[in-house]
Amino acid sequence: MLRAMGASVVAMVLMLIIGPSFIRWLRLNEFGQNIREEGPEGHKTKEGTPTMGGVLIWFAVLIPFIIFSRFSVASITVMIAALGNAAIGFADDWIKIVRKRSLGLAARYKLLLQLLLALFIGFIALHFVGLDTRVDVPFTSWRLELGGVGFYALIFLTLAGFSNAVNLTDGLDGLAAGAAAIVFVALAGIAFIIGRNASDPGITDLMVVAGCVGGACLGFLWYNTFPAEVFMGDTGSLGLGGAIAGMAVMTRTEFVLLIIGGLFVIEAASVMAQVISFKLFHRRVLLMAPLHHHFELKAWSETKIIVRFWIIAALFAGAGFAAYYATF
Repeated sequence: MLRAMGASVVAMVLMLIIGPSFIRWLRLNEFGQNIREEGPEGHKTKEGTPTMGGVLIWFAVLIPFIIFSRFSVASITVMIAALGNAAIGFADDWIKIVRKRSLGLAARYKLLLQLLLALFIGFIALHFVGLDTRVDVPFTSWRLELGGVGFYALIFLTLAGFSNAVNLTDGLDGLAAGAAAIVFVALAGIAFIIGRNASDPGITDLMVVAGCVGGACLGFLWYNTFPAEVFMGDTGSLGLGGAIAGMAVMTRTEFVLLIIGGLFVIEAASVMAQVISFKLFHRRVLLMAPLHHHFELKAWSETKIIVRFWIIAALFAGAGFAAYYATF
């Protein structure tokens, strides 16, 4: 517990200290955000805001991880999931900057890279962490047997699903970073419960990972809240989603994560619903997807949407943690 708290504080302080210099460097090198044309009209003013702040997030995560972690296989695996997705996001951000457009790495290449990453993580989980191919079912004492193929498929769906869900949520200043910090508090609590009951230092080491990433998110919020001085870019959002997914895989809470990360699930589901409705019925269920843009077009202020979505994220995270605590 103390190591996790120390890691969180160090990550946050590093972010606060290094942030201004890094943001100046991004601005001097013209690493600015390109806003998509079909986005909300009010976002045009964000054009040119420094992006790729995710690079700073992962630097602030790695330093306290090196200091406080015991380098268990489980914690290293979560970092691989996070940094692997962050690398994919970095490639996406770099293409956008070089080509000066809002479109980066093609979706099929992202998914292919995430598939390879998921297979690697699954192999480590089975053969080095010692996980089996069963997964806990929320609100019951059942453990669903997935088999080898099902196990790898679930890891891929969790990894790709949540990394892209966080990426979709990262559309308003501070929304994704704040919601992710909330989710990591719940995941740290689950790691604590598992580690205490199983006396497994490898699992309790996951608390350090959650502390590092959660603290970095809080420090990043200092510069990312409205009006944002810097955006995290896909380097940040894909990496955060990868870290959340990795924590869920290592704690076998992939299904519980659907509750804990409920805000991200809703944001991703809103995009799916919009696409399906338009393809099948040529009608839109929302004014614009993801969901936060719908409320923007209903004339809600950006800060109002962000704070209310943070509250929703906290309610989901609390409900998910309570469901896990009551069941397991």
